[in-house]
Amino acid sequence: MSKLSTIEWTNSTWNPITGCSKVSLGCKHCYAERLANRLHAMKQRRYQNGFSVTMHWDLLKEPLLWKKPQMIFVNSMSDLFHEQVEEKFIKAVFSTIEKAHWHTFQILTKRTKRLRDLAYRLYWPENLWMGVSIENEKYLNRIQDLLMTPAAIKFLSVEPLLGRIKNLPVKGIDWVIVGGESGPLARSMDLAWVREIRDSCKANGLPFFFKQWGGTRKTPDTRLLDGKIWNEYPAIKVGSSADNIFYSISAP
Repeated sequence: MSKLSTIEWTNSTWNPITGCSKVSLGCKHCYAERLANRLHAMKQRRYQNGFSVTMHWDLLKEPLLWKKPQMIFVNSMSDLFHEQVEEKFIKAVFSTIEKAHWHTFQILTKRTKRLRDLAYRLYWPENLWMGVSIENEKYLNRIQDLLMTPAAIKFLSVEPLLGRIKNLPVKGIDWVIVGGESGPLARSMDLAWVREIRDSCKANGLPFFFKQWGGTRKTPDTRLLDGKIWNEYPAIKVGSSADNIFYSISAP
């Protein structure tokens, strides 16, 4: 059985790696670190190393057992391109993605230099969506690294959005997610910052997904932006069985 996710823009999570380390402002209040430390205290065997980077070789084939086509977020508890993750492990993850062709896999990284450096040593299946995290204008260089990859779908996770991003570069990008920071120490997000990105996406015909305003708990208004829920996806067919799933750009 797949691991159902509460993350709004995916169906399930697959964590062949656990643990990470902070690289930029968006990492300051990392939800994965909080959860990993809690699971470590509960003596959950996958987190016996706490939030230290750990490769779980026995989980590499897990998605092959999940027969229903779904969107799978890879490493919600880590970063596949962390410097402590062996290149052969990254290649093994990509191999599983290729074999599990009926699923769509979403990967996010902040370590875009390593992504760029490894890109042409990896085989990129069409069912792999590659994304980078952007917190503010300081990290826009990550987009250029993403564009250097041959990923079929390239997307941006602008979460947590920590400052205004004027003229977010979207040429060559297929999807944009925006969200505020969650958790007890969540930093605030300005409505104007979100509108500016949404309007840029609309002007460029780009699907826009608004994940949340953030904070400590979800309410009926958590996902509303100007009175609407924005659940747009790239127009692409997912899966190869008779019950194919289709995601498309759609009005909220």
